Amino acid sequence: MIVLGIESTAHTFGVGIFDEKNGIIGESRKNYIPNKGGILPREVAQFFSEVAGIAVKEAINQANISIKELDGIGVALGPGMGPQLRVGASVARALSVKYNKPLIPVNHGIAHLEIARYLTKMRDPVILYVSGGNSIITTYVDGKYRIFGETLDIALGNLLDTFAREVNLGPPYIVNGNHVVDLCAEKGKFMKGFPYVVKGQDVSYSGLLTLAMKLKKQGYNLNDVCYTLREIAFSSISEVTERCVAHTNKKEIILTGGVAANKLLNEKLSKMASKQGASYMPVPFKYSGDNGVMIALTALYELKYGIKIDPEKAYINQRWRIDEVDIPWYYSMI
Repeated sequence: MIVLGIESTAHTFGVGIFDEKNGIIGESRKNYIPNKGGILPREVAQFFSEVAGIAVKEAINQANISIKELDGIGVALGPGMGPQLRVGASVARALSVKYNKPLIPVNHGIAHLEIARYLTKMRDPVILYVSGGNSIITTYVDGKYRIFGETLDIALGNLLDTFAREVNLGPPYIVNGNHVVDLCAEKGKFMKGFPYVVKGQDVSYSGLLTLAMKLKKQGYNLNDVCYTLREIAFSSISEVTERCVAHTNKKEIILTGGVAANKLLNEKLSKMASKQGASYMPVPFKYSGDNGVMIALTALYELKYGIKIDPEKAYINQRWRIDEVDIPWYYSMI
């Protein structure tokens, strides 16, 4: 089987093509980068509308196939931002109808988890999924990915980006592969008095963000504030991940999502894994963030189990949780 996948949940319009025999054979990504501030969904959706056709053509050409050779069209229908999701869904519906190809609905979060398992070859891991919109500790139990911990308010990536924006460190938020908060923290030291909020298996970052911005406005050293902010944020998410590992007694740990490239977070998780006698691996940076390949891979799994949807019923779901999705393919992955 060969499946094309479309990703359009946030700032990236991605198209990927996955071949069951040859793996990743084509992809294209078009990233929206604002000149200042955060992303405005309507502006991003307009950008997606302009680049969608180009991205599809680039992926098809790179794969050196024709659309007629595809066995299905996969699309992320959620979770994500509504205007952007609608663009991806519209493109996928059009391709499905025009070329008479099955349309496969994909949960964006599940796709992150599946590309993580595929690339690391870890079969039954605990996965920490951290990005601009998600902070989730999950693992597979009885047919679904169960959530063993998550953020109660803002996500880890959102914490870093929002703070950087509010104190004029970004955008851009990533410079030479490093987040601007990390670069600022290199010359900092730990400050006392910041909230470290872990409630059971969940974390909370809103109070941490509020105090950090307040201290910056009061004239405290920005390097120290950045250092403390990221230290507490990464330590708390590592703590709840360790609790999941101890509870499930699983011996594999994966880090995925847009924050997966962070060196300090990787160090903390690696040390935690060693303490728990588990193997640890982050997803390769190229596929840790949003991309079309992860949608294509997950859609291929689904298609093999007969999961598809009528184009006219392919509605987006901005709050589609990963624990609402059945995973019949878990033990038969490629």
